[in-house]
Amino acid sequence: MKKMKLAALTALVAVFAAFTMKAEAAGIGFIDYQKVQENYSYAMQAVKEVDAKGLELQQYMVDKEKQYKSLDTPVKKKNFEDQTAREFKAKQEAFLKLKMSKEEAIYKKIQAATKDVMVEQKLDAIVDFRVMFVGGLDVSDLVIQKLKTGKY
Repeated sequence: MKKMKLAALTALVAVFAAFTMKAEAAGIGFIDYQKVQENYSYAMQAVKEVDAKGLELQQYMVDKEKQYKSLDTPVKKKNFEDQTAREFKAKQEAFLKLKMSKEEAIYKKIQAATKDVMVEQKLDAIVDFRVMFVGGLDVSDLVIQKLKTGKY
């Protein structure tokens, strides 16, 4: 009889521990940031805008190369090179600034939507999917849906 009570108590503790562990595992979500970014219209538009500026920068260099070939004296070529280098550096810095500002804006919007999903799903944390080995809740699609509402 004593062994029966001990076995029942042990089984009860094991069941309780299993439920507790399962509840704790549900408290962590994970997100595939790349998937979210690829399905976010604002991010896609920003990438197109940055790519267009990059192409403008490349076209600028092609045009300058054509102009350089038409110059006839070494002095003109040297002055042209110096001026072009300064202009290119300014354009390149503007391009990098635009790219970084767009990436930061995208990140902040996705992070805000992810925080809202975390609260709604009553999760303790959301991490990158590459960090999760086993368990957790994939919230990538929930974040994508949240971003499609236009609030972000």
